[in-house]
Amino acid sequence: MKKHIRYIFLATIIFQACVPARKFEEVSEKQEVCAAELKTLKSLKTELQTENTELESLNKQLNELSKRLLEDTTILGKSLRMKEKQYDKIDELNQRIQDQLEMLQKGQSIEKQRLMADLEKRKSDLLVVEDQLRAFEIELNNKKIQLEDMSVELQKREQRVNELEEIIANKDAIVKALKDKVAQALLGFRDKGLSVVEKDGKVYISMDAKLLFASGSTKVDSEGIKALKELAKVLEDQQDLEILVEGHTDTDKMRSNSHPTDNWELSVLRATSVVKIMLENSKMDPTTVSASGRSQYIPIDAGVKSKNRRIEVVLIPRLDELFEIINN
Repeated sequence: MKKHIRYIFLATIIFQACVPARKFEEVSEKQEVCAAELKTLKSLKTELQTENTELESLNKQLNELSKRLLEDTTILGKSLRMKEKQYDKIDELNQRIQDQLEMLQKGQSIEKQRLMADLEKRKSDLLVVEDQLRAFEIELNNKKIQLEDMSVELQKREQRVNELEEIIANKDAIVKALKDKVAQALLGFRDKGLSVVEKDGKVYISMDAKLLFASGSTKVDSEGIKALKELAKVLEDQQDLEILVEGHTDTDKMRSNSHPTDNWELSVLRATSVVKIMLENSKMDPTTVSASGRSQYIPIDAGVKSKNRRIEVVLIPRLDELFEIINN
């Protein structure tokens, strides 16, 4: 009995030396950073969707305004032609009056006075028509300027929307290609509790705990190491990618006086073990990889506990180009 106690005490000391408190703090900090980045990405997606909706709405409004401006221009053009016809008629009438005036100069004074009054009225009406024509011309020019300004703004908006859509489409294509490449590399593990899915612009690689660990253990077994090596080979050449390794447990309580003592520690240590194996067996950039423990709080099937015991490797594309366009 005493011999067993000495062995347990010795194992506890060795394990505690392998997992110092400082490491737990670093993992917790990385978890918070990952959570913040995830929140930022979700917020960015919402902002991009909102901005895209607003741009589409503005595009529709500008098109409607352009249509109205064209209709107004047509109406003003018709009015201008009508006024020009009136102006020609007034000129003709004025000439007739001038002819009559010459006749009146020969002695028809009374008629002359009447015609003079009529002539003055016609001249006054002509001035009013000319003022109206000038006003129409000014308004027509203003409408043309507004239409040109709106067209330029519309082109800029359309260009920005097209750039955003092109970048998003490229990112989606890259994510899909990456998902297919990962799925092909891990095809031999599909029937052993491994799945690869694409969701919300990210790739999720889910591995059942039984593929990687013995019950309650944080050490990856040989079959799990083989799968992780295959995955690391696929990811080591990927650029503009953040890799988040998450450990998940079920709701069963830990029954151990040594580490791990609870599901939080178990999930963190398992995620850390996976990260170490991937980095040790590939040329992956350690600055792009982080590990976090999610304990029991993000289950995927409340009725089947074994499905909740898993490691998820989340591949998150960087969105630097989108940030540049949005900030400009």
